Amino acid sequence: MPAVHRPLLLHPLVKPLVFLACLGPLAWLLLAAMLDRLGANPAEALIRGLGDWTLRLLWLTLAITPLREALRQPALARLRRMLGLFTAFYASLHLLAYGWLDMGLVPQDIARDIAKRPFILVGFLAWAGLLPLAATSFNRAIRALGAARWQRLHRLVYGIAGLALLHFVWMRAGKHHFVEPAVYGAVLLLLLGWRVRRSLVQRRHRASAMAPGRA
Repeated sequence: MPAVHRPLLLHPLVKPLVFLACLGPLAWLLLAAMLDRLGANPAEALIRGLGDWTLRLLWLTLAITPLREALRQPALARLRRMLGLFTAFYASLHLLAYGWLDMGLVPQDIARDIAKRPFILVGFLAWAGLLPLAATSFNRAIRALGAARWQRLHRLVYGIAGLALLHFVWMRAGKHHFVEPAVYGAVLLLLLGWRVRRSLVQRRHRASAMAPGRA
């Protein structure tokens, strides 16, 4: 009987390797901080580094479904939940680093700063939006909410991505750095365009299937 070869992405080591890869940026940032290699302003470098990796992981999470369909690799879907949870994890560390290193973990000072600086408020709202998505990313939550309601909730991730991008653009605008935000914006527009096109195609297929006279 010929041997059955499973797809590479279904190998048992794939998930542990992706897990370690997602922890890699955090390990590098912490090691650089301990070795005093984060530059003249290590607190700012750590806060921004965690924010940068939050964006990268969020964009990668959004890209999983398009890549899965374009590459015909359905096994990619098994990595989406992990990447989404790591996005929320890095976003929480980004907020914690800001609250600790910039504000000394004084709640009143943090609340005043969030209210006073709009780009921080936008980033805070993006982080708050990630929390219910992370909390409902498990099978038990999907069963409790029902598939349709769960899907509607998790479509909010595109709005959260928009807030995260606005936070990033606003923060970089102070130093007139627009190239990197423009790249993130272009990728997000492509992902949104793919999502809209896919929704329209699915809607046409459903309408066609329900049309009178079809077998």
